[in-house]
Amino acid sequence: MSIMTNPVVISILVMSALCLMRFNVLLAIVYCALLAGLLSGMDLSKIMSIFINGMSGNLETALSYILLGAIAYGISQSNLTKILIHWVSKFIGNKKILFCLFLAFIACFSQNLIPVHIAFIPILIPPLLALMNKLKIDRRAVACAISFGLQAPYIALPIGFGLIFQNIIKDNLSQNGVSVNLSDVTSVMWIGGVAMVVGLFLAVFVLYVRPRDYVQTRMEQREFDACDLKMRKQDYGVLFGAIATFAIQVLTSSLPLGALGGLLIMIATGGIAYKKVDKIMEGGLAMMAFIAFVMLVASGFGAVLKESGSIQTLVNSVAGAMGGYGISALIMLVVGLLITMGIGTSFGTIPIIAAVFCPLALSLNFSIPSIILLVGIAGALGDSGSPASDSTLGPTSGLNADGQHNHIWDTCVPTFIVYNIPLIIAGVVGAVLLNG
Repeated sequence: MSIMTNPVVISILVMSALCLMRFNVLLAIVYCALLAGLLSGMDLSKIMSIFINGMSGNLETALSYILLGAIAYGISQSNLTKILIHWVSKFIGNKKILFCLFLAFIACFSQNLIPVHIAFIPILIPPLLALMNKLKIDRRAVACAISFGLQAPYIALPIGFGLIFQNIIKDNLSQNGVSVNLSDVTSVMWIGGVAMVVGLFLAVFVLYVRPRDYVQTRMEQREFDACDLKMRKQDYGVLFGAIATFAIQVLTSSLPLGALGGLLIMIATGGIAYKKVDKIMEGGLAMMAFIAFVMLVASGFGAVLKESGSIQTLVNSVAGAMGGYGISALIMLVVGLLITMGIGTSFGTIPIIAAVFCPLALSLNFSIPSIILLVGIAGALGDSGSPASDSTLGPTSGLNADGQHNHIWDTCVPTFIVYNIPLIIAGVVGAVLLNG
């Protein structure tokens, strides 16, 4: 089987093409999962069974999205949003680049200092859209800034989600014949972090720095110009609930528990009026349900790809094309990009990549540091740019709250360009130098 006839390659290319043509992302993923299974010789009933069972892999994430959407909607109905806009506008002024870097900085905290991952996005970003519109900030730059904060810290730093990610790399390398410790992983993965910084600067200072006009609704404009900055009793209830959401999540390591606890506190303290609970939940569903279902079907797609055996076949197909260290590293990273683009998660991709890359890299005489870097960056590639990744779905959930930000063209394509290209270059160059 040639590379271009491999079910993984065909299904991911078709999915990408459909998404670029603005075809519904959820349907594109489902149809391409069926396509991958059929091309692998599986029958439809078996494909659907694997697909549906595989969706359970992201059930917790999907529930978290919907509950956090309700919290975000509840916050948006309070004066907290107006106070937040006033504070940020006073702090940032008219400095658009500083605004983007500020959001990247805050997003980094969500991975390491307060590991809440994407939970902050539907709470923080929608209230700031009016300010972004006023400053004519290109939301593609903001999407890249948020995506940087969601990805760079776990790639480079062994703290919070980064500790989980680097331990996954360590454990799976050891299971596949490459014995390493955590310090070995940390000592080389900073290279991926540097590549992400280069991509962030490219997005903020070069590609998306020009003003871009968005429609400012009358309601947004009125609230921004004449906002009431006084904290009411119910606003304190909403604030306490939001803080409790983060605290419970950190203590229990469970986003759904954090969101449920936060909602309960908001209702009990009057932050959300009892008679408005249904309205808040409906608002949260309207904001996040689609993204939650995309995460579910993405997990099903990944299960079909794994079950089909086509990933191993793809690696075997490219093994024959291996040449020098540079060419071999490039081919391995491109394979990693394809796998992660389809599955949509770096953490879930590492076990697959390590299982096939370790013996291949050892046979090609790559050094241990080079293997660590190749596996780590191959897993991270595609997380930015994949239509099914929470690193792209998260920013879109906030930036498209007013319906003016396209998931594919305004989040996936920009983040794919500014992060995956530097990561591939850094991976190839780093692997060759570490092998010297």
